[in-house]
Amino acid sequence: MPSATVNKHRPSELLSRLASADPEVKVRALRELKNQIIGNRTKKLSFLKLGAIPSVACILADSIDEVTENNCNSNNTNNILVQSAAALGSFACGFDAGVQAVLDAGAFPSLLRLLANPNEKVVDAGARALRMIYQSKLAPKYDFLQQKNMEFLISLLSSEKENVSGLGASIITHSCATNLEQKALFDAGILRKLDGLLEGGSLSQRDASLESLATIFRNNPEVISKFAGPEIGRPFSSIIDLAKDRHPRTRLLACMCLIVIRKASPHFLQDIGIKTKIIHILLELLDDPGQVGDEAPFAFSILIAQKEDLQKLSLEANAIDKLHHHLQKGSLHPKRFEGILLALADMCSKLESCRSKFLSLQVLNLVADALTDYNSGVRTAACVCLKSVTRSIKNLSAGYFMNEIIVIPLVQLFLDPSSSVQVAALGAVSNIVVDFTTRKSVFVQCGGMNQLVQLAKSMESSVRSNALWALKNFVFQADNRLKESVFSELTASLLSNLICDPEPSVQEQALALVRNLVDGCVNLIEFVFAEGGLILEAIGRQLQCASKAEIGIQGMYALCNVASGNEFHKEAVIQQLFTQMDDKNQSFVIKFLQSNDSQLRIATVWTIVNLTCPSSHGAPGRLEKLHNAGITSQLKNMVNDPCVDVKLRVRTVLGKSMAFGDN
Repeated sequence: MPSATVNKHRPSELLSRLASADPEVKVRALRELKNQIIGNRTKKLSFLKLGAIPSVACILADSIDEVTENNCNSNNTNNILVQSAAALGSFACGFDAGVQAVLDAGAFPSLLRLLANPNEKVVDAGARALRMIYQSKLAPKYDFLQQKNMEFLISLLSSEKENVSGLGASIITHSCATNLEQKALFDAGILRKLDGLLEGGSLSQRDASLESLATIFRNNPEVISKFAGPEIGRPFSSIIDLAKDRHPRTRLLACMCLIVIRKASPHFLQDIGIKTKIIHILLELLDDPGQVGDEAPFAFSILIAQKEDLQKLSLEANAIDKLHHHLQKGSLHPKRFEGILLALADMCSKLESCRSKFLSLQVLNLVADALTDYNSGVRTAACVCLKSVTRSIKNLSAGYFMNEIIVIPLVQLFLDPSSSVQVAALGAVSNIVVDFTTRKSVFVQCGGMNQLVQLAKSMESSVRSNALWALKNFVFQADNRLKESVFSELTASLLSNLICDPEPSVQEQALALVRNLVDGCVNLIEFVFAEGGLILEAIGRQLQCASKAEIGIQGMYALCNVASGNEFHKEAVIQQLFTQMDDKNQSFVIKFLQSNDSQLRIATVWTIVNLTCPSSHGAPGRLEKLHNAGITSQLKNMVNDPCVDVKLRVRTVLGKSMAFGDN
């Protein structure tokens, strides 16, 4: 027989006590429920399935109604309000399923009503629960543009109660998303309120205010400039001071706020001392064993992304050594592991000196191991890191990356269940297969080429695009046999379909792949004539309706390479240039020659150069067609083109034209 004590703690028995008419029994049951689920996702899920949240939400709503209707403010009623709010907050804390269940049960308006209760403990419990909800992306969005909502927000931030003002800051962090909302918050004086909490608030209030300020500043230089004006006083100094605070989370949030300011308005915080200090603080925070240490590498990554000056300062601060040291520890939390790999990726994205340091420390082996990690975020980050390191032409030429240790796990990731991992792996492979040595056979032997062809048929457009990008690089300056193998796997029908894909990025990469496939000997040009010239016709159709310059550039270079062939090839190209033109339609060639994109003008003029080669007996006839289509006249307007390459090629064509008697 189970004891009475065991029965008392069973979930079903606990829920039955929630329905007790005795308020003391109900309070004890609510407290016990809260204590059981705190920090325990399994227990939260168990009670959620048993319907505990609607029961607690009902208790909360009934107790609020009792206070309102009967003006009841007894200790028992207040205790029920406090414990039911605490239980709902515990369900919502770090548990999106709990947040959704709380919202579905209609508890959110009830928790808001608690903020008007005369009892401070009740108000605090309600505010604390609402803050837990606002930690989730599922929390309701707050409309700052309504005057009554803004007044309510100001009242929250003006409260001396820590959780109430913290709730106001949490609402801003969660809901402020547009420049209009950021400006509205500034105009309402919210930034002065937040700055006041930075100066004189508690630890919790300072941290919440830093997060809110970062949200209001994000990508909004106008608000930052106003904040830096005379209205606020010492605007950035309080944030800079908090970056030196003794509490690790405060230091991290202050650094993140400064990073947001610098990203949006680079002319602020230019002092090299401040930049160096932020770098050192973030690197030191990597040593924190908790959440701060998990988040620090992401903040560091955002700081240095695309910034050579900061990457150089970080290298001088031994950032790669420190990141490597943490990787060597092993058994890292997945989020920290991912963040460190992304930080290394950004460190190696620009500077060859950083890549050299990375390779000298043999970090590459640890990154290769991460390719097989159980966590998809870590696998993705490892691929991103490899993509950065393999941007080095010097190291690609040395053949450092085309080996089984790197290539085999990358190819295996082509079959990863996560499309994000697939795309990241393709990105890394796109660099590695450029390999200027003759070792591309390693990639073929492990099935890489066949897998790329299969991924080019993926339902995901990003996967198709990146697979084609990798194939394009794979055949770059490859020998004829390799190109023939790739083409036989792809087939003309698949390539023509990809050229006409609904997604512009896929169209561009398919055209670029054809460009590289037919670059070389005359025999390779025959690819575009396979299956009745499907590929050549697809190129012509796509150029006629190209949605962006990049598609035109790749398409024209593909035709340019075809036009470098024999008379048959040149005539086929000239036919594509004018097939779809009639009296009402201007040739896309003229549109391209008039483009603001110099690369598109160059590609088009180079095609005309190849079509009008003087050694070709059909050149006069093709020049006549160009003249009749108004293209020669357009070229005459380009003799002083601002692009030197365009100007030289135009003069070459016009010189040929004059040699054949066209004045």
